[in-house]
Amino acid sequence: MKKLKVYLLNQFFLILLISKFKLLFKKKMKHKIGTKEKPLVLKTPPLSCEYTMHVDKRDDKDVLVCTVGKTILHYNINCIDDLHSMLLKHNDWMELGSADEQKPAKAGTVEAWARSEDNPVDGWYGLKKGLRGRFGMYIPPLMEALGLADVTHESKNNKMKAK
Repeated sequence: MKKLKVYLLNQFFLILLISKFKLLFKKKMKHKIGTKEKPLVLKTPPLSCEYTMHVDKRDDKDVLVCTVGKTILHYNINCIDDLHSMLLKHNDWMELGSADEQKPAKAGTVEAWARSEDNPVDGWYGLKKGLRGRFGMYIPPLMEALGLADVTHESKNNKMKAK
């Protein structure tokens, strides 16, 4: 009887451990974005420029790495879920308003939200000082590729909305 109790207890803890591992793994692999070796290839909203996006580690945290030509930008990976939540609440099209870090973002745009102290990270989603802007140019096409948003593809003044 004692052996049976020990066996059942071990089985219970094994199942619990496997469940926690699956949950942890699922959270890390929530979005299929690509790796350094095989990045996701995307185009800017006007469809005028190709760039790549992949997930990498920086200070033991997952970050989005966006490569545009020789320029490399880093974004907080939480921006995907945070932007999706914000767009769901907004419940309408929102202008992208892409701008370099040194230029002010147009109020009411995705770019302005990504810099706002009122967003979930209390400020910039861009992580590389001097290259923290352009969120509205590079993150919306990723969201579209992941099936989380619709993005317009005009030459200017593009918009997005949550799916």
